[in-house]
Amino acid sequence: MSRVTVEATGETVGEAKWAALRELELRHPGLDKSAVQFEVVSEGERGLLGVGYAPARVLASVPEDAIAVALLDESELAADVRGLLVLITAALGVDARIDVREDDETLTATCFAPDAGLLIGRHGQTIDAIQYLLNAIAHRRGDDPRKEVVVDAAGYRERRRATLEALALRTADQARMSGEPVELDPMTAVERKVVHLALKEREDVETRSEGMEPNRYVVVVPTR
Repeated sequence: MSRVTVEATGETVGEAKWAALRELELRHPGLDKSAVQFEVVSEGERGLLGVGYAPARVLASVPEDAIAVALLDESELAADVRGLLVLITAALGVDARIDVREDDETLTATCFAPDAGLLIGRHGQTIDAIQYLLNAIAHRRGDDPRKEVVVDAAGYRERRRATLEALALRTADQARMSGEPVELDPMTAVERKVVHLALKEREDVETRSEGMEPNRYVVVVPTR
């Protein structure tokens, strides 16, 4: 029976096994961990005073049918997003592992790649374009309820969240001082939600979304 195998290293055999198992889980979310088998290639050497250190090396493998069963648990949308991202990252020349997580409102696809910068692009233009494309495809499916697709890599979305929160605060101050509503650039539903939540507790401004997708945007309105 064919098996999928990864190799990992660590300071100890235990750390190497953990790293190998995590690698398998990232590549194949939901796999049957009880089916994973380990082979210790090298137990490593600590060396004297740190000189001559060699890490422990471990191979972890799992039968392909254990992976196939795991993928059956994915929703149709998750499988479509994963498949499209595999094609897109390959076309960009990016060797990425894709982790797809889904809840009642959002499907988040995280790409792990050593050259994630190629996937993110200048000022996030590439990853935002990919996310826009996947959302357009997801929305055309007509699923009920409709889920927002988020594409992330190298922690970009968390950095983007911090940027949006800072922008929201600056915009609120601008609206309060000018006494006029301030419109922000179009954003995805997920990003608009970040702005709304960032200003939710402010008593001097309120926020609302206006426009039609994909050009829907947030307006920050002074209340006094």
